[in-house]
Amino acid sequence: MTPAVASRMVEGIMQTTSAAVRNWLIVVAAMILLMIVLGALTRLTESGLSMVEWRPVTGWLPPMSDAAWHAELQKYLSSPQGRLVDRGFDVDEFKQIFWLEYLHRLWGRVIGVAFALPFAWFWLRGKLSPALRLRLLVILILGGLQGALGWAMVASGLVDRPSVSHYRLAAHLLLAVALYAYTVWLILDLGGSSRRRADSGTRRVADGLIALLVVTMTWGALTAGLRAGTSHNTYPTMSGYWLPPGLFELSPWWLNMFENGTTVQFVHRLLAHLLVLGVLLLALRVRRTETALAGAMALLQLSLGIATILSGVNVGIATAHQAGAVLLLTTLINVHYRATTASDGSRARAVATWA
Repeated sequence: MTPAVASRMVEGIMQTTSAAVRNWLIVVAAMILLMIVLGALTRLTESGLSMVEWRPVTGWLPPMSDAAWHAELQKYLSSPQGRLVDRGFDVDEFKQIFWLEYLHRLWGRVIGVAFALPFAWFWLRGKLSPALRLRLLVILILGGLQGALGWAMVASGLVDRPSVSHYRLAAHLLLAVALYAYTVWLILDLGGSSRRRADSGTRRVADGLIALLVVTMTWGALTAGLRAGTSHNTYPTMSGYWLPPGLFELSPWWLNMFENGTTVQFVHRLLAHLLVLGVLLLALRVRRTETALAGAMALLQLSLGIATILSGVNVGIATAHQAGAVLLLTTLINVHYRATTASDGSRARAVATWA
């Protein structure tokens, strides 16, 4: 066999392995995005505190008999939300909130299996380089941490109040977003560099916009956790005020930025407008497909945010707004990626090894 033929054979194996790993990760990323959507629905329907125990290994099955359902209901009625909000619930009413939280937790387990089993298969068959194994291990670890953080969030609502810590809620969302973003970046990295070009200016702007989006999402999560989205349901003003009263009623003043619902919603609105303006300016300055897509997604996300406010936080619209933030992040990650060039051979080293 000539060296040229051998080289083409190796390249063909590399492309096949790269495509298989990439397609698997695309499925995982889509599952994580759906998990974020389910999380929004669970929060908005007040379903997140319906399961008062964390059984990561044995909690796959729901109650299977009437007696089991009544026992589960009694556990819920002994929790703060059960005692103070839903103390008159019967089994049928309880099921309405139980099933969504159950599906949310079950989907997290399904994601774990959908990641761990193919990962082990690729590893054992020698299809992954050490560099790629390390990056995939990061995803596995983040997924495990996300499950633990989710329970820590739920546990904060099982002590003395019928709501979870808005700080833990924000952390839970941000870790899910970080897991998704890391997976998306790896997918892009495995897709080749034919459409990439060196553009340090665009890359730096994209980095800044991604950072601003993460901060905006943080205040969006705080707004949700404080139930502050329903406090001012007018736009562009807040209940008729450009600067609503009560912005700094807590002491010390900086506490308002995190625990005053009016201030938190005001900050979220301000950050969102700055973000959309920045993305649109980038799209106007850099006329490329990926920047135009980011600009369009920014306008859609702004529209969803306004609709969420005006609707009094309609469940469907608010869920779409949270999903829209993740999709906007996806477009900005793509802008950053397309403005970055990879060194020759880096993809080959990252994808696979052959004996």
